Amino acid sequence: MYRPAAAVFAALTAWLWCGAAVCAAAGKSQPLNQRPIIGVLAQENLPGDQVAQGSSYIAASYVKYLEGGGARVVPIRINRTEEEYAKIFYSINGLLLPGGDVDLQTSQFSRAAKIFYSLALKANDAGDYFPIWGTCQGFQQLSVLTANKNLLTLTDTKAVALPLKLTTAAKSSRLFQSFPKDLLQSLAEENITSNFHSWSLSIQNYSRNAKLKRFYKILSTNNDGKKEFISTMEANRYPFYAVQWHPEKSPFEWIDKPGMVHSTSAVRASYYTASFFVSEAMKNHHHFSSLVEEERALIYNFSPVYAGIHAVFVQNYYFD
Repeated sequence: MYRPAAAVFAALTAWLWCGAAVCAAAGKSQPLNQRPIIGVLAQENLPGDQVAQGSSYIAASYVKYLEGGGARVVPIRINRTEEEYAKIFYSINGLLLPGGDVDLQTSQFSRAAKIFYSLALKANDAGDYFPIWGTCQGFQQLSVLTANKNLLTLTDTKAVALPLKLTTAAKSSRLFQSFPKDLLQSLAEENITSNFHSWSLSIQNYSRNAKLKRFYKILSTNNDGKKEFISTMEANRYPFYAVQWHPEKSPFEWIDKPGMVHSTSAVRASYYTASFFVSEAMKNHHHFSSLVEEERALIYNFSPVYAGIHAVFVQNYYFD
């Protein structure tokens, strides 16, 4: 697994507002960061994208999702150096790995995800709270990084809305414990989680892998009629969260097809997941070296491209 050069890591650690050791010595907890910035990792363009520009993209729905939860967004481009990624890591307060369709072991998306995952492990181990959220492909990427192998299996879940089968651990989990009871009930009883994936992490494969069992706690499962798979999980010792479903689609994507849900409950679920993750990012105090650097990095410097109401993603940001 990637580890940055010791010199680079040591130099960039100075970017933190307050080092973990300093805070521990002071015996004080830091106030929440009320201006969180979350990085969203770009990925290779989808094959057949008729409006694609450049070589990579971020679906605008993920940006809106985080902004709706109270965060600003920095796009993280692929094909950058390890040093550049390390600098970005110590400038942002969390990372979102979005859904998509790239190879989880050979793509530039997976390369960058591995670098950030390694940095996040090391930072959290040192007391520097850094959260990661994975949606759909992001969920799958986290499972591959943790297991150090691809344990995904095919499921019939390409375009279907499902209720979550919440585990006993869900109510006391960091992710769900602050959800209103009526929303948890809706998640458990109504078909409001949008699934658009062909690959899943089955309960069987999870149970057979010691690394995954030790690292993640299962919060919900689903079944395609043949296989039971994990739909929501969170790490035991790290602020890492993963959903195989798409909370961002309900309020922000409008293609008319099976699996898309725009009910009040679905939109509420989207807001509460985004708000939770942003609240996690508020516990991090990384920052840019200057306000000028911060402003140059933000997503506001880019304009989304309208792909059409019938496109998989209504709007995309494209990057060279």
